[in-house]
Amino acid sequence: MSNSPTGRLQSLDIFRGATIASMVLVNNPGSSPAYGPLEHAAWHGWTFTDTVFPFFLWMVGVAMTLSTARRVEQGADKAQLLRHTVQRAVIIFLLGFLLSPLPNINWSTIRIPGVLQRIAICYLIAGALFLFTRVRGQIVALIGVNALYWGLMTLYPTPGCGPGSLTMECNFARYVDSLFLTGHMWRATKVWDPEGIISTLPAISTVLFGILAGHLLRRYTSHAERLKYLFAGGVGLLALAQVVAIWMPINKNLWTTSFAVHMAGLAMVVFGAWYWIADVRGQGRWFRFFEIFGTNSILMFVLSGTVAKIASRTGFHKWYYDNFCLALASPINASLLYALTNVAVLWVIAWALWKRRWFLKF
Repeated sequence: MSNSPTGRLQSLDIFRGATIASMVLVNNPGSSPAYGPLEHAAWHGWTFTDTVFPFFLWMVGVAMTLSTARRVEQGADKAQLLRHTVQRAVIIFLLGFLLSPLPNINWSTIRIPGVLQRIAICYLIAGALFLFTRVRGQIVALIGVNALYWGLMTLYPTPGCGPGSLTMECNFARYVDSLFLTGHMWRATKVWDPEGIISTLPAISTVLFGILAGHLLRRYTSHAERLKYLFAGGVGLLALAQVVAIWMPINKNLWTTSFAVHMAGLAMVVFGAWYWIADVRGQGRWFRFFEIFGTNSILMFVLSGTVAKIASRTGFHKWYYDNFCLALASPINASLLYALTNVAVLWVIAWALWKRRWFLKF
């Protein structure tokens, strides 16, 4: 065991890949119903599925710190780094905005928010904060965006329900979406959006939590110190989330403050486990499957939606599910089998790109 680990963290690549594989799995069921952990919580509470998006945002923050902090310390031009951040954010936003409705783009009903759009916005704002503030400023920003969110959600007299309502039918986030996004929201709801305007505030803090974890990894160089602070910090955040949840329940659709804190704590603990397996014990080679998945993470997300759309519109989804999955298993297991098929197909694509060292860079 080395006392001074240096270089790229294999654990971060494995964690990213496991998260992307999980995203493909939960986003592409054969039919409904699916196993409970593979569906989002209906409102308050959380499931395995609800960990995927915040884990990815948290890793964006960690990777940002590990890849950029030394360049900043060595005097790199911050304006140039900011331009690159803006450029990357714009590309990611446009990927989500334009690829989702293809090939039939209807500008009058096109969805403006989305997963990639939220990643882009959070990456841009957290990236700017990272470049132009120190750790103390980043902590202040993290607390600030959550305090602003808390105040808006609990104090503003939302029409129809008053201040503090957090029901699906009436809350401040839904009210703001109705003011600015009517006709351009998630088609499954049409009247509120899980990646809406107000809930983006605590989502930014999820990236900031990752940035702070990245600072931790840079400050402490021994495996023992890193593991101690990852697990202690993670457990502390998980405990804090339970306290915060007394007043504001854990809710992914609203991305409540308790949800942001809980998922940051859980991400630290899970990453700590991967760090111990891959970087401390040196057993990362057994998880190459996940590592390969993470090498083109944004591309895998885009291809996941594209493959699913092609399968649906060509009739392959129904044919394969009816004639193969249902022939082998009960409906709920057939749904899982179809989802696992998607994972396998996307992994083969990721493997082919990895084998040729083709990595999509923005």
